[in-house]
Parts: sequence; C-alpha cells; structure tokens
Amino acid sequence: MISYVMLVFVLIFILLFFYFVPLGLWIQAVVSLGVGRITIIDLIRMRLRKIAPRLVVDGVINSHKSGLNNITTDMLETHYLAGGAVPNIVSALIAAAKANIPLPFETATAIDLAGRDINAAVETSVNPKVIDAPRDGYLSAVAKDGIELKARARVTVRTNIPGLVGGATDDTIIARVGEGIVSAIGSSSKYQAVLENPDNISRAVLQKGLDAGTAFEILSIDIADLDVGKNVGAKLQTDQAEADLRIAQAEAETRRAMAVAEEQEMIARVQEMRAKVVEAEAEVPMAMSQAFREGKLGVFDYYNMRNIEADTGMRDSIAGSKESDSTSQPGSEEN
Repeated sequence: MISYVMLVFVLIFILLFFYFVPLGLWIQAVVSLGVGRITIIDLIRMRLRKIAPRLVVDGVINSHKSGLNNITTDMLETHYLAGGAVPNIVSALIAAAKANIPLPFETATAIDLAGRDINAAVETSVNPKVIDAPRDGYLSAVAKDGIELKARARVTVRTNIPGLVGGATDDTIIARVGEGIVSAIGSSSKYQAVLENPDNISRAVLQKGLDAGTAFEILSIDIADLDVGKNVGAKLQTDQAEADLRIAQAEAETRRAMAVAEEQEMIARVQEMRAKVVEAEAEVPMAMSQAFREGKLGVFDYYNMRNIEADTGMRDSIAGSKESDSTSQPGSEEN
C-alpha cells in the first residue's frame, strides 16, 4: 500500500517538475540559439508568471533566425502580459524586415495593442489595396452649367505604419475622396469638360493631401465610372418660374380683392349721399311754410315752383320711357 502511494507521489512530482521545468523547450532553445540565450530559469519564471513558454521561445527563435537579434524574451513576455498577440508581432516584424519596411518593435506592439491587425498592415504596405469610393452606388455632383454627373472612383492606398496608432481608417479616406470629387465637378464650368478629361478630377483630388492624419497613404485615384444624370439647373429654373407665377397670382388676387373692397366703399358712399339728398328734400316743405309765414314767398311764387317741378317730372318720365324702349327693343325682335 505504501509503495503505491509513493509511486503516485513520484508520478505527480515528475509531472509537476516537467511542467514547471520544460526541458524540451530549453533543449530546443539551446540547439537553435546556443547556450545562454534562453536559460532554464527563464522558462521556470514564465511558468510561474502564467506565460506560455512555447509562444515566447518560438517567437525568439523565429526572430533570431530572420536576423532580428534585438528581440529578447523579456520584450515578448511584456507584450504577452499586456494582452498582445505575440505570434502576430513576430510574423509582422519578420515580414517588414524582409520587405525593408522600417517597423520598430515598440511601434508594432503599440499597433497590436490598439486593436489593429499588424499583419494586415504590413501586407497592405507591401501589396497596396484598392478602396471603392463610395462603397455602393455613385457620387452625385452638379457642374456649373446645371448638369448632374454621377461618379465612382477607385482609390489605391498602402498602409502608413507610423499613422496606424490614432490614424483615421479607410472610411475617412472614402469620405474625403468623395468630397474632393464633388468639389472638382462643381468647380467645372461645363460637364463636357469633365467627361473629356476625367483625370483632371483625379489630379485635383490628389493635390489636396486627403491622406493627412490617416493610417493610409493614397497612391492613386482613378475615376472608374462617370455618367450623366439629370439637368438639375433646368429643374431649378422651372421650379423658380412656378414659384414666381404663384406669387404673381397671389398679388393679382390681392389687388382684385382691394378693388372689390373699394367698389363696395364707393357704393356705400353713394347711398350715404342719397340719404343726405332725401333728408334735404324733406326739409324743403318746412322751409317753404316758414317762408310763407314770414312773407318771403308768395302764392304765385309757389305755383311757379310747382309748375317747374311738374315740367321737370314730365321730362324725366319722357326720358325714362325712351331709355326703356331702347333697351327692350332687341328683346322684342327676338320674340
């Protein structure tokens, strides 16, 4: 019974010993790098600090074999404890060194810890990528002659490695290129000039330095598609003419309403004057009676005045009958 317990104890001890003392990795490091580069103490310390020794050892071996002799275990351990991806850092440093791209270890770790794909960044520096501006559809711009043009561009960029930390992404590149294209088309006097020389747009956009403050360097801007759209200027003029017509109609209606109101006011004034005449005529008999009493008006004067009124009434009646005959004559002919 005691022998079995001792055997189990020995097995557990051996497993724990080889776990904390990875002799295989130490032998691999000695064979690849020589004695002294990575000691057994370094491997035991990694185990105690909960660092994967395999990642660090493989990273140091690969980097030294690629000529990056400045990479040490302490540097990779620090990056691992910071939450970085050690294999990505090592592969990116090796690829950058082979492509003669300056990439310091501190910059690479900062890019990786910032959440950027350092391998993709190095790959884009070696093999530039193409970005469609816009991603879907077309950019709509209007030239000075009022003709709408729809454009689509292809932007060739490569990674600006120093600008990856804090630099804007490709969405900013797309927005800036779109703004530059719209501005270039809008400054053209005629749309035919844009269709004849679309490369003028590319040159105008490139001269603005749109890649400033971004993680990319713009290599070229090519107009992939350019179509003619609507006559926006003519449509705006038509809309303006319709608006002016509605304004003129409203002003005419206002003047008509004012004329009607003035007419009604004149009719009211005529009625008022007629009332005053009637009122004055009503005072005539009273004045005549007063004149009789005071002796200022005789009987013959009164009869003369009555004769004059009768003659005036007869003349008015004769004139009224003639006017009625002249107005009723066309109607009688029709009957």
